[in-house]
Amino acid sequence: MAPRAPQLYSSLRGFVLGAFAYLLRELDDGADLPIAFVEHEHGAGPALYEYRPLVRSFVEERVPQLRGRDDALIALEELQREPAAAIYARAHVGRKPSEDEALFRTILVGLLVSTAEACGGFDWDDDAFDRAYAELERSLYGERRTYAAIAPLVGLSMSAQFELAPGLRARPVADGELARHWPEAASMMPKDFGRETDRFCVLELRAALGADEDPPDAPAEIADAVSAIRLATAAPLSAGPVLFETLDGRPFGIRPVLPIAATQPPGEATRLDSFRGALAGELLLRLTLADTDSALAEALDRWELSLFQQEPFRSEQLRATFAAALGETWPLRAAVLLESDPTERSLMHADLTNLAAGNDCTHAVADAARCVLVATLQHGDRCGLLRELDEALLGVRDRRGLRLAV
Repeated sequence: MAPRAPQLYSSLRGFVLGAFAYLLRELDDGADLPIAFVEHEHGAGPALYEYRPLVRSFVEERVPQLRGRDDALIALEELQREPAAAIYARAHVGRKPSEDEALFRTILVGLLVSTAEACGGFDWDDDAFDRAYAELERSLYGERRTYAAIAPLVGLSMSAQFELAPGLRARPVADGELARHWPEAASMMPKDFGRETDRFCVLELRAALGADEDPPDAPAEIADAVSAIRLATAAPLSAGPVLFETLDGRPFGIRPVLPIAATQPPGEATRLDSFRGALAGELLLRLTLADTDSALAEALDRWELSLFQQEPFRSEQLRATFAAALGETWPLRAAVLLESDPTERSLMHADLTNLAAGNDCTHAVADAARCVLVATLQHGDRCGLLRELDEALLGVRDRRGLRLAV
């Protein structure tokens, strides 16, 4: 397909050709091109192995030299005549760098790396450049941009994908999807990721962005999704430790996941089924209630911190969780909320009273804190829920017990 902007095509091609020649001379002078060893596992046969040159890191180490070349200056002059190029560059690096720096790093270096990766090094191939340029041009002149962020999940298994919210889903990982953009991704993944059933899933966030629209806060959205799944499943779930971002199918960045979500609590891995997948999606939407309810936010924070602590600190965090969510009479309110059978309710109240007295919690009591938070979020009005529980204690209304799959 003929390029939309022939002059731009010619200047960018000249830059990439010149950069290839310079980088080949660097290799001839003894520079080393790092190599990644990528493993591709197949369930029906032996694993396949591939050597991938890390051209991105090799190029980025030589950016100052490439930036000062005459062909780079000519290409930058041509890019400055294209209004769409400035919009594209801001979308990829934000508004802090200078316009020339943004154009150079996002368009020139990006095109150079894409071409080199398609060539498997720095042996020139016209078709590889034309494909990379065509992809750049489609993105450059597009009215909207496609953003995606992927974070590995540990502690959970699933057989199908689950939509947790618009643009956010949990799904099994596809073979090689991260190594395609980041050959070194295997060194940043959790141990044995892609080999064990509870280390074979990812969280994926996708968004369609306008020309001047900033990408979403992926670490925060991934952390909220982890919290929602932990509440729904009691799984020892963690994400990350990093998430991988693309914009218009091109590498955009690698960012750390928030520590509370990236740390794996102890426990047995579990499976995300259709019931708990739907529950996790509902809870994720309702986590925004904590933005206007400081007590609910305190309860959620305390509960999640308790997942990582040993006694006596775990019980202290759980006491604070119950008190923030249900108030001073939390042993009575929690027993009424969670148990409809009088005998079970009495036993639950006894266990909660022991916790309130300063004793260490049992596993059942720890899980009761989770269930209280789920019930509170599902109700949608914590203060209204407390009034209903008090009316149930007075015999004014019946309160059905909450039952969750765990």
